[in-house]
Amino acid sequence: MASDTLRAPARAAEMTAAVDPAAPILLFDSGVGGLTVLDEVRRALPDAPIIYAADTAGLPYGTKTEAQVAARVAGLLGRMTERLRPRLVCIACNTASTIALGMVREVLEVPIVGTVPAIKPAAEMTRTGVIGLLGTEATIRQLYVDRLEQEFAADKRLLRYGAPGLVEAAEAKLRGEPVDPAIIRDAAHALRSQPDGDRIDTVVLACTHFPLVETELAEAFGPEVRFVHGAQGIARQVSRLVAGQEYSRQAADLALFTGQGELPGAYAEQLARYGLLRIERF
Repeated sequence: MASDTLRAPARAAEMTAAVDPAAPILLFDSGVGGLTVLDEVRRALPDAPIIYAADTAGLPYGTKTEAQVAARVAGLLGRMTERLRPRLVCIACNTASTIALGMVREVLEVPIVGTVPAIKPAAEMTRTGVIGLLGTEATIRQLYVDRLEQEFAADKRLLRYGAPGLVEAAEAKLRGEPVDPAIIRDAAHALRSQPDGDRIDTVVLACTHFPLVETELAEAFGPEVRFVHGAQGIARQVSRLVAGQEYSRQAADLALFTGQGELPGAYAEQLARYGLLRIERF
């Protein structure tokens, strides 16, 4: 199994029989960062109906407490699975996964795939032995990240930085707005300025939003730095859990946004590029 996903229970892997062909795969994130995961899932499973759910009313997760994130994610996914009847739920958010995945799996009778920082592949890639990790403030302080470091990078140096500004930059970029270069520079400087930071050659993008601004980050870090994230591994795990199932897309794939007010029309063009041709409120 890929190192950048969390293992689903055995009972979830067995739930492949009698699945409604029209049942969607539900991808859930705090915002639009999970579209980087959707892109890989779409490549792996082009015929699968998909609903993408963005909890924009709760954005950002990274500055919330663990209790707030756990309660919000479990509550929302409970209501969404009851209404939408997905064949599988993918929590395409590092913060939500590292905090709430266990709770969600206890209460939902549907296969769940989570997202965790891709520390194992980064440890295999690094040549200098110094790895940078960019995530939200909530993600980088989790014990789960400590365990990943101890298991896969104990002989490496892992430098962490919580960069909430990158979430805002990614959201702005998807809306077609300019990315503030100061946000990008600050994130790179925050890692580089730590002890041994000048030796970083691999950076883990531990938030699904961050690959949306990978081009800007690459310019800030320089050509000697490589980036790694978990989208491909997540797609492989999703594919494994739905192997052998039939698909019937009866309507255009759907993007759901939480909250009140007007739907975020600024995202419409980009959402269409990801195959999400309908936008609704949840």
